[in-house]
Amino acid sequence: MKSKKWLVLSVVVALVLTMLAGCGKSDTKDDAASAAPSTAASAAPDAGAGKLTGDLEIQYFVGGYGDKWWKQVIGEFQAANPDLKIKETSGPKINEQNKARWIGGTPPDFVYIDGPEFNEVQAVTDGQLEDLSTWITDAKNVDGDKILDILAQKPELHDGKTYSVPLVLGTWGMFWDKKLFADKGIAEPKDWPSFIAASQKLKDAGITPFIHTGKYPYYIQRTLLLPAFVSANNNDFSILRDIADLKPEVWANPAILAGLNKLVELRDKGFIDKASTSINHTDSQSLFLQHKDGFIPNGLWLPGEMAKDVPADFNFGQIPSVTQDAGGKVVANTSTATVAIAAKGKNKENAKAFLQFIFSKKQAGPFAELSGAPSNIKADITSSNALPYLKDAVAALSSDNTVVVPSITFPDDLDKAMWDADVALTSGKIEPAEWIKRVSEAAAKIKK
Repeated sequence: MKSKKWLVLSVVVALVLTMLAGCGKSDTKDDAASAAPSTAASAAPDAGAGKLTGDLEIQYFVGGYGDKWWKQVIGEFQAANPDLKIKETSGPKINEQNKARWIGGTPPDFVYIDGPEFNEVQAVTDGQLEDLSTWITDAKNVDGDKILDILAQKPELHDGKTYSVPLVLGTWGMFWDKKLFADKGIAEPKDWPSFIAASQKLKDAGITPFIHTGKYPYYIQRTLLLPAFVSANNNDFSILRDIADLKPEVWANPAILAGLNKLVELRDKGFIDKASTSINHTDSQSLFLQHKDGFIPNGLWLPGEMAKDVPADFNFGQIPSVTQDAGGKVVANTSTATVAIAAKGKNKENAKAFLQFIFSKKQAGPFAELSGAPSNIKADITSSNALPYLKDAVAALSSDNTVVVPSITFPDDLDKAMWDADVALTSGKIEPAEWIKRVSEAAAKIKK
């Protein structure tokens, strides 16, 4: 636990920024990368003794982290390998648009796994991702460093095997506006009792206390429900691994019911905005920025994704979790976005070379500066100035009073069952016993 916390802390301390990039607006692209490096970037690393030839197709999702870093690093890789034909396939809907290609066995060679419509566990189950277990053990980047040695968070294993490498490292959390709270005389939350007290004061002031994104329920699940499970399980996050591993006994764990009751308390006190049920992430975030709602569960990309809509005097406050009892430890549920190589890709060696190129310490600074997110590469870029809410995140991750939870991926069908049940629970259609029944039955079906 201490080593995991040290690893996460080391990268977050190093990689906080002054500015966060806005949500990318790019359409799907199928063209050779030609972006010139920005003045902020390091010089393109030496790609090695030989120059690559042939083809390489790279798929990357464009969301809250934007596409500036991808365009720059692909441009650098192209410059280092002028005889290589690189095709970019990208955009905010690229996962959905390329789904048929992955199913049909003609996928791009390299993929950045982020955003909706691409589930890593399902891709592994379907045999779509290359087994990197043997290769990654000794793989070195273009600078000669072992890739595994410079990662803050190691790759997640699937049945003991490695199929992807984490590129982005962040944490989920509860956000609010510090200025609003100061103006209203509301104390910022440190735990569940103070969160409930703040929510009541917001409600009394005519502000709906809490909004989430019902169209994408993983926001409330990863920020509120899963940390609640961990807190109620004596701060032991093995309960989340048991869920991911489809262990039937986990649903009888009292911590599951205790966590669900936290959502029920918010619901029954009338703290949840009724618009949450069907609203998407940007709409919920807009209402939050307009002070229609006081709290929102989200990831560290929120300020960057909404940069164009953030009021000038808005001062983001953030804490990784609020579900702990008074005096209890904060639970930081970390999030990663990974990269992988297609099992049926036609240019695997070129894809591996690109992976070695991007996991260089020289890329850590440009990644953070251009994407507005911490990289998973351990590197020192302490000259960057941190925004206040990122300093709060760093302080939380550095504290002995924080439980740092590694990114744990659930099976796709189980996630879907949980999300549907989450929305039904928060909207009052079901109670915790029905939530457990639905989800446990879904887990049993998947296990069979």
